Amino acid sequence: MVARYLTTLSQISRDARLFLLTSALFGFAIFGGIYTTLFNLYLLRLGYQADFAGVVNGAGQMVLGLSAIPIGFLGRYLGSKRLLAAGLAAIALGFGLIPLAEFSPFPPAVWIIVTHMIGQLGIGLYFVNAGPFLMRVTTPRERNYVYAINTALWPLAGFAGSLVGGFLPGVFAGRLGLELNQAAPYRYPLFLAAILMIPAVAALRQIRTGGQVELDPPPSGREMNRAPILIIVVLGLAVLLRVGGEGVVRTFFNIYLDTDLQLTTAHIGMLLAFGQLLSVPAALMMPLLAQRWGDGLTYLYCTWGMVPSLLLIAAVPHWAVAGLGFMGLMSLISTARPAIVVFQMEVIPPRWRTLMAGATTTAVGLGWGLASWGGGYLITRLGFDSLFIGGAILSAASAVVFWAYFRPRTPPVPQSIEPNPGFDSGGKNYQVRS
Repeated sequence: MVARYLTTLSQISRDARLFLLTSALFGFAIFGGIYTTLFNLYLLRLGYQADFAGVVNGAGQMVLGLSAIPIGFLGRYLGSKRLLAAGLAAIALGFGLIPLAEFSPFPPAVWIIVTHMIGQLGIGLYFVNAGPFLMRVTTPRERNYVYAINTALWPLAGFAGSLVGGFLPGVFAGRLGLELNQAAPYRYPLFLAAILMIPAVAALRQIRTGGQVELDPPPSGREMNRAPILIIVVLGLAVLLRVGGEGVVRTFFNIYLDTDLQLTTAHIGMLLAFGQLLSVPAALMMPLLAQRWGDGLTYLYCTWGMVPSLLLIAAVPHWAVAGLGFMGLMSLISTARPAIVVFQMEVIPPRWRTLMAGATTTAVGLGWGLASWGGGYLITRLGFDSLFIGGAILSAASAVVFWAYFRPRTPPVPQSIEPNPGFDSGGKNYQVRS
């Protein structure tokens, strides 16, 4: 497997490698790294509670979700490269302004919500255009591997970012003569994370392709003979439910560790970091699992696997057990994400791909936003155990919806055989219920 990845890395285009660099910076600084570790803790140090953290995260995710389909249409006409660069710039702006809440002329709560929305709009621009862009700059033979590498970079970079983020508040507190229950030691690491998006924009600008979505991009050879809108709607619903289950952990897990389990910031950073580190080999295993089961079954099995991981976190209020459940959950998500991205890009006719990407990103935003909003209120009334049980129910519902419509099956032919010349077999075989 290692040799295959090394060979793939040596063969992929310069544009794909530059895009992977932006993914690494994004993971280290924002998605899973410094910001993910410290943002909610910063809100707690400002005097807010879990319900406000849910409102902030939920509002941002709703912006991401509601903007995704328009962004998908824009990608067809403005080009994915332009919108990727705009997304990274908006991430730097929005997340860079959040730590100024204490000094803004507006109420801090309003400032945090609005600037977080700007950052999440940038994430929407980045997410929606990433899939179609990688489809353009990769060949079918390497595509599963490049998508897996891209997904693995987020937890790998997030591992480093979480470790750094966990220790940075202590460093700044020592330098400034402050306590860790104050907001200032958390403010400066958040600034640093936003600044790291600037070299990501610079790397993206070095990409040579214009990034325009081709009017007639190549088909995958595995498009379903079904109404594209129906495929998009059903797949979007399955993703929304699955991300709802994931979102309760991504939004509230560090608050749970801080308030209920009383862990220090450094310990929280280490636990989040090592939880993400296990996600790296899990993501890199995706192409091998897809060869055996197909992308559809790989995604389905991983979604079912999220259920016991969430129930484990809910059942035992101990940091070691919570960490074990978190590791399992992050590993399954890291395998499921590239599988469903390849699935959704190949199961739909080419001219519908940007709309599919926009719709599934909408589902991500809405699912995560509803989990954040509802989760914050659920915690204050019923506690964290009910929150994580609710996440398990959402994950199970997602698996049921996906299986009921797509009915994925194990590929009936050996993977060495190319049933569609010119396209990597990738282990896809789908059956749609009539």
